[in-house]
Amino acid sequence: MRNGEKIIDRLEFIEDTKGNSGDKGVLIITNLRAIWHSMTIARISLSIGYNCIQNISTRIVNSRLRGTTEAVYIQSKYNGLRYEFVFTNLIPGNTRHFTSFIGIYKAYNTSRLYRELKLRGAILQNGRLKLLMLEKMYTTVNGVWNLSSEQGNLGAFLMTNIRLVWYAESNETFNISLPYIHIYSVKIRESKFGEVLVIETTSYSGGFTLGFRIDPRERLREVTKELSSIYRIHCQAPEFGVHFINTEQIENNEPSPTLLPSPEKYDEFEDENVIGVSNSLAKYSISRSDKGDGTPKYDSSLGLAIETLPDGFTLSTLWEVIPTTNRSIE
Repeated sequence: MRNGEKIIDRLEFIEDTKGNSGDKGVLIITNLRAIWHSMTIARISLSIGYNCIQNISTRIVNSRLRGTTEAVYIQSKYNGLRYEFVFTNLIPGNTRHFTSFIGIYKAYNTSRLYRELKLRGAILQNGRLKLLMLEKMYTTVNGVWNLSSEQGNLGAFLMTNIRLVWYAESNETFNISLPYIHIYSVKIRESKFGEVLVIETTSYSGGFTLGFRIDPRERLREVTKELSSIYRIHCQAPEFGVHFINTEQIENNEPSPTLLPSPEKYDEFEDENVIGVSNSLAKYSISRSDKGDGTPKYDSSLGLAIETLPDGFTLSTLWEVIPTTNRSIE
């Protein structure tokens, strides 16, 4: 897991009904994603980031192991393609996969200020920052010029343990909220305005280059040093703002979720290249784009009209985790 990622719940005997029907697995729910892997072969797995999910609901499905039952139905979008995932709890009467998954996803959606760059947001009231849960105010720096325009705008820095905020003194709605996890670098550079503080953001947040002028020069260096220090500390243990307590788990006196240590020197990408795992994500695809499904085409082996397969795929490879041509003979 990445820094700041925490396991919130872990459920066994969960079936991936859409892509691996009939296979018992483990569903691990963290504050950033949901991970499912087979209890038989851990290599058969998938990871769903909450930012890709568009909708979560429940649906009646036909499970190979459980029969007709209610399951968690997930619709997601990634790289212009739409996918669906279905998770079925094989333990009768256990609905914790509903409460955990849906509850954590809602907590993720309502805490985006922890993780996303925000421009011109309603984050201040009468010049005071509306603090997030677990957010602490560190430093206020007045007299900071934002150099986004030719003449510059005079404002102030607000440094917390989670983000850097700048707002204009003349109009507090002209502001920027920048979580430290989106900072790529903090430097002092020469410009036509003299020495300025330059903050580069990651490509995920748009790859912006933000310039600020702070006088005098000694104060500029002090602010830069403090910001760099807070940024490094936060990156070691970032706060993503996703918190959820499963009351059902507490009432049943169930232990906190734990994970077995990963095998040493295991590289999932290297492993895929050696074994030649096929693109099993295609099993979850329901559309190639927002324009709708592909043109139906008659398949003689099935005797049915099916959606046209993407380039490089055949009907037989969609049912394989390891391509037949790459299987080793034991």
